Amino acid sequence: MTRSRLFSGLRILLALLVVAAVSIAVARNWRDVSADIGRIDAGTFALAAVLVCLPPLFTVLGWRILLADLGSPLHLAPAGGIFFVGQLGKYVPGAVWSIVAQAEMGVRLHIPRRRMAVVAFVSVAIAAICGLIVGVPALPLLITRDDSAAKTGWVVLLAMPLLAVVLWPRLLNWAIATVLRILRREPLERQLSGRAVLSATLLFIGAWVCSGLHVLVLARATSTDYETGQLLLATVSGFALASSLAMFSVVLPAGVGVREGVLVLILAPVTSTSAATAVVVISRFLTVAADVVFALLGWAYARSHHLLTSPQEREHDHIVVDPSDGDDSDDSDGGGEALESQAPGPRSPRS
Repeated sequence: MTRSRLFSGLRILLALLVVAAVSIAVARNWRDVSADIGRIDAGTFALAAVLVCLPPLFTVLGWRILLADLGSPLHLAPAGGIFFVGQLGKYVPGAVWSIVAQAEMGVRLHIPRRRMAVVAFVSVAIAAICGLIVGVPALPLLITRDDSAAKTGWVVLLAMPLLAVVLWPRLLNWAIATVLRILRREPLERQLSGRAVLSATLLFIGAWVCSGLHVLVLARATSTDYETGQLLLATVSGFALASSLAMFSVVLPAGVGVREGVLVLILAPVTSTSAATAVVVISRFLTVAADVVFALLGWAYARSHHLLTSPQEREHDHIVVDPSDGDDSDDSDGGGEALESQAPGPRSPRS
């Protein structure tokens, strides 16, 4: 009982920290957003909002593919509930809160914590690498302040093979096994296949491209003097580079400040400092809003389908979730189906 209360208290504390961090992020940006939003017409703003909603969808699909490949296939709806609610953890300082939240929810679908944690770490790693691959062409704008296409081409030719080799499945599986061995954990029952890694990589690259396109839409609306090719390079590749670099900032929640600073440096030579500042502020507002909306949708589904349940509700439905089972159980294959076999029809997750 004491352990159960402790976990409940930690979950409540984590939820409060997430809400506070998200609220502060929105409040800090709102004044600047309200001052600059008049420069963008409603159609442009709506298009940017639609584009910024596509990356979370691509990302959860890639995450779901990796989870299924390791032995825990989930229907899309419960997968979204776990992933989107857990994603709010990135707004809390530190690098593990999203993983902790997803692992805790995954246990209720009989997915081992070890497996969920591995998928979370691998997803972040692949996403960061994909961001660097998409962002490499903008590197000359950040380092030399030179928008020379020739320099961009050389950077791409030299860097992309080095980044792509990190996505080699055999190397990924070796890294996973090595980390688990160092942590004195049992090895995974399955290894990642090349097909799953390739599918997830393509989805993550699609997410980065869509993210950059929303910046392109905003930058075109806030600037009148630009060259189309360079603006495309600075926005699409620049946003991916700035965001992937911000992912390595584990102290600041969601890389707040790091992404904005790097993106202003990349955009300023192509547009202007004032236009770049307006774009990054509005972009942060839209991405935070999208994260909150998806998290609310995920929470609503998870709660209504009893993925988020109290101990009393689980006892009433004869669902036994042993925390120790989350580390080493092999009964998680089938994900949602494992829970479905134990719970009454109205309370089981559905696709």
